[in-house]
Amino acid sequence: MSLIKSISGIRGTIGGKVGDGLNPLDIVRFTAAYASQIQNNAASNSKSIVVGRDARISGEMVNQLVIGTLLGMGFDVIDIGLATTPTTELAVVMEKAAGGIILTASHNPKQWNALKLLNEKGEFLNAEEGENVLKIAADESFTFAEVDFVGKRTDNPNYTLKHIEHVCSLALVDIEAIKAAHFSVAIDAVNSVGGIAIPSLLEALGVEYIEKLYCEPNGQFPHNPEPLPEHLTDISTLMKKGKIDVGFVVDPDVDRLAIICEDGSMFGEEYTLVAVADYVLSQTHGNTVSNLSSSRALRDITQKYGGNYRAAAVGEVNVVATMKATDAIIGGEGNGGVIYPASHYGRDALVGIALFLTYLAKSKMRVSNLRKTFPSYFISKNKIQLTPSINVDEILRKVEQSYCQYEVNTIDGVKIDFPTGWVHLRKSNTEPIIRIYSESGTPEQAEAFAKAIIEEIKRIANI
Repeated sequence: MSLIKSISGIRGTIGGKVGDGLNPLDIVRFTAAYASQIQNNAASNSKSIVVGRDARISGEMVNQLVIGTLLGMGFDVIDIGLATTPTTELAVVMEKAAGGIILTASHNPKQWNALKLLNEKGEFLNAEEGENVLKIAADESFTFAEVDFVGKRTDNPNYTLKHIEHVCSLALVDIEAIKAAHFSVAIDAVNSVGGIAIPSLLEALGVEYIEKLYCEPNGQFPHNPEPLPEHLTDISTLMKKGKIDVGFVVDPDVDRLAIICEDGSMFGEEYTLVAVADYVLSQTHGNTVSNLSSSRALRDITQKYGGNYRAAAVGEVNVVATMKATDAIIGGEGNGGVIYPASHYGRDALVGIALFLTYLAKSKMRVSNLRKTFPSYFISKNKIQLTPSINVDEILRKVEQSYCQYEVNTIDGVKIDFPTGWVHLRKSNTEPIIRIYSESGTPEQAEAFAKAIIEEIKRIANI
């Protein structure tokens, strides 16, 4: 069993002893610490906190514990029920709340759950705020409200509809063009909240035919919920029948978007952001941001339109901070996460779908042909499981030294830029692993870069 504490929240497997898995006592402790941080921060005069959750089996249990704790801390709670992560982020702003908590472990399997913590802007806590939550939780330096000051709970299940209305109102979303294209669309929502939000969005956008795969929000994930090609065989098989124009796959909390071509081939999750950015930049001049582990293709597209590209440390909060610093008009992460500030500063698959369908309709191209218009890069994604004996910091330091003749970036792990590609290795914030991403112009070269680094790590760690 696992419990991972980080500045972005608390994540763990359900059950186990205190401090081991994600159990009721730890949920209460970290929720109270978060509430205490919000009270002390005083960035908002509101005494309300929004709570939303994905459809995980453990969701109702965690939901009751979180809401009860927030009430006990003196906050009023707006429970929006089953809702996507971006829906919850928008609800915080619409409610003018002091913050929000999203109950989701994102792409992790069903035994996991997590508390994702938001500020009054509906954005993830920054590093200082996150560290303070961890300290308060460790010290248990929180105080519950006296009986006359216990909070009140309000249920508001209407925010998915409000989110869809918000997406449809975006200036670059052209509903008439989408309607005129008479699209047929398949959706795999991995039996979570995407099964509620995405079909409703597609109907609002005027999609003519919708084929639903795994859209029952019961938390019984039919396959690994991370939207990687090896997990998407069912929708790929469906697409190969030739009757569907485009397929969309989302993770359990709907902040990541993978696209499937009409022939069943993978558009590539790295190219979700690239395609959306290409459309946005063709309409609006500006800058872009993605994280260090994302494809060079976004840089190429940005430069094509005369904008400036910047790389940020991995993590949505880091990408958002860099986007704000550079006035970026589009950004995100290569895992299929699209951040469009004209909507809000959060990864949002609903926004990604609406902008992509608009672009597809206006281009009058098949999805596979649209994909061919972008710079062609190949990413290899690997990982090494950590053990207590592995000193990750020492490994990173020695790898940096071994490749010092190349351009090396150390703002987040170690990224080595070669003339024909790059390798980025870093300790995961959400899983006990070292992630090793590499990219080049061919799959073979990307794999060769990754293999060389993996062998180097094994030599250093003696494994």
